[in-house]
Amino acid sequence: MAGEGGPAGASAIASAALLTRAQRSMALAIVATAMVLDLIDMTIINVAVPTLQAQLGASDAEVQWMVAGYSTIFSLLLISGGRMGDIFGYRRAFLIGVAGFTLTSLLCGLAQNPFQLVGARLLQGAAAAIMLPQVMSLTQIMYPPHERMAALGLFGILGGLAAVLGPVIGGLILNANMFGLGWRPIFLINLPIGIIALFMAARILPDGRSTHRPRLDMIGTLLVMLMLLTLIFPLIQGRDYGWPLWGFAMMGYSLPIAYMLARHSRARMARDGSALIVPDLFHMQGFSFGLLTTLVFQIGTGGLLFVLTLAMQRGLHFTAAQVGLAHVPYAFGASFAIGMLSRKALPRFGPIIVTWGAALMVAGLAMLVGLFHAPGMMAVAPWLIAIPLLIMGLGMGLVGGPLPPCTLSEVDVGHAGSASGTLKATQQLGSAMGAAGIGTLFFIIAPERSGDAQDAIHAFTMAAIAVSLALATVALLALAIPRQLQIRGDRSGKA
Repeated sequence: MAGEGGPAGASAIASAALLTRAQRSMALAIVATAMVLDLIDMTIINVAVPTLQAQLGASDAEVQWMVAGYSTIFSLLLISGGRMGDIFGYRRAFLIGVAGFTLTSLLCGLAQNPFQLVGARLLQGAAAAIMLPQVMSLTQIMYPPHERMAALGLFGILGGLAAVLGPVIGGLILNANMFGLGWRPIFLINLPIGIIALFMAARILPDGRSTHRPRLDMIGTLLVMLMLLTLIFPLIQGRDYGWPLWGFAMMGYSLPIAYMLARHSRARMARDGSALIVPDLFHMQGFSFGLLTTLVFQIGTGGLLFVLTLAMQRGLHFTAAQVGLAHVPYAFGASFAIGMLSRKALPRFGPIIVTWGAALMVAGLAMLVGLFHAPGMMAVAPWLIAIPLLIMGLGMGLVGGPLPPCTLSEVDVGHAGSASGTLKATQQLGSAMGAAGIGTLFFIIAPERSGDAQDAIHAFTMAAIAVSLALATVALLALAIPRQLQIRGDRSGKA
């Protein structure tokens, strides 16, 4: 097959050029499957928390580590996982990641106590950190810039569906109690999917690695992990520990570590061109402003999605099922905008559609706040909440769809792994910052012990103002992304 057909030692770009259109589409479906597996596994465990505590005897702290431990390790290793593709080959790194994810899913399903499940979830997060960056890297390699938006549209559609379907699938599996295994099938279901993906990836995906042939940067890897750990761990765990001083101290330590990383990266690039973080990437206006816009956008949306669920339950007295259904219009709007609207609008109008999308989200959010303050109307016609959520979803898709191709459009595909890992890590960091910062604002105004619906509505209003400020910043930052990107009509296929 095409994945095996390149000459020995050929670059990934040369191997990808041998793919037929049908093989390329199949390869895209394979890497998209890996993305869906990760997204579902991040959310599917949430619905199993009561079952895990009842059947496995897990404490609250152990359950928190089952959920947050996966995300923490995933975040810490994303950039290193991306660089593995540049060094060892994107197909090989993808196969290692999928094999590890499949094996650790088996370990999760076989766990006999909470300690074993926490350990298996940490290993699963590490495998996902190797697997996921290759999805974007392989897409960059297989598709020239002007075709990437169409490929990424599939990710948008599947991503929106996976976010909604994760809890739904988990609930169905738990209710079915398949073979009397209780919670275990929520992890074991990954086995057949992972095995099929491994087999198909080995036959279809293009072989080869980066044309720059970088080497391992162990010091850079350690510094990146320390920097992300000092940022992300306090953000994820801070609220549960009452925001202790050591958490803020950890975040402060990230600044000198970032300085050391920058100095090391410049020295390593000058010596052998093998830095984990490529400094030249940040000299590109599209990459730098794309990353900054992505960070602020993830802060806003990460905080919004965290407090929206709480506000619906506490302020509007929605049940868990009603909250799940209410998110469907948002997910549909985001999927449609990424898969259809952004795909057609980006090549024609350029990154300005990110500004339009942010403005549309603010408009939808204003409508949503208005409905929260009209409880009588919501009691008579609760379906009205679908309208602003659909508008917000459309806006989210017009921002979230174009940002990755805009950010990566100027990047040399020889550094695809490093750039993709940096982008993914930025997304994770932004989401953690949003949930922590905007979530804290919500809990200050409406503490967990408060049962007053008006407190929850007021808290959501204040949180919505904070989110709107973040989105306004996104709209302004997007104006700094170069208007003339290679996604606009460059048919050469060069990145």
